[in-house]
Amino acid sequence: VMHSPLRLTDPHATTAYITTWHGYMIYDTLLATDANNKVQPQMLDKWDVSDDGKTYTMTLRPGLKWHDGQPVKAEDCVASIKRWAAKDSMGQKMMTFVDSITAKDAKTFEIKLKSQTGLVLSALGKPSSNVPFMMPKRVAETDPSKQIEEYIGSGPFVFKRDEWQPGSKIVYTKFEGYKPRSEPPSGTTGGKVVKLDRVEWRPIRDHQQAV
Repeated sequence: VMHSPLRLTDPHATTAYITTWHGYMIYDTLLATDANNKVQPQMLDKWDVSDDGKTYTMTLRPGLKWHDGQPVKAEDCVASIKRWAAKDSMGQKMMTFVDSITAKDAKTFEIKLKSQTGLVLSALGKPSSNVPFMMPKRVAETDPSKQIEEYIGSGPFVFKRDEWQPGSKIVYTKFEGYKPRSEPPSGTTGGKVVKLDRVEWRPIRDHQQAV
């Protein structure tokens, strides 16, 4: 999947696949798509839909932490959804149906719709660019037209920005605070069990040199 050097590191700002793969290393998603193309919970413990289909109540699973050790909160997810939706075409379409997205407490947020749509789950669970990766509120509140300057996720690896050599080397280390799901991996869903302490991406264009 590493088809080019990593030049842009903000997954909300570009549809480049290399940035998406970088995103999956350090961020996580609320929902994800399994190998059978079915949307499953990822950071979420559960979601509930009202009888009229216009209110989605999302509940985060326990134990989620950002790479700086702070707990993942509903307000972080609300800010992340809004930033992602400002740039992603599917997110933009979803937001035309949305009346409000609000945090109800630390672990729960609510999406209220103006009218019913099937876009909510499919948009938040889509596996490819732009993926709705979750970020801390302070990062997600960065103007969508500007690049983020802090790379804090809740995913299985930590991005070692101090060791990043653009065009030459990208380094990730295992996030000890990551709590994988109990289900087996399937598509972009399930338990992401990290068995490596350190990963280095080395983009080498010359195949002979790579060998």
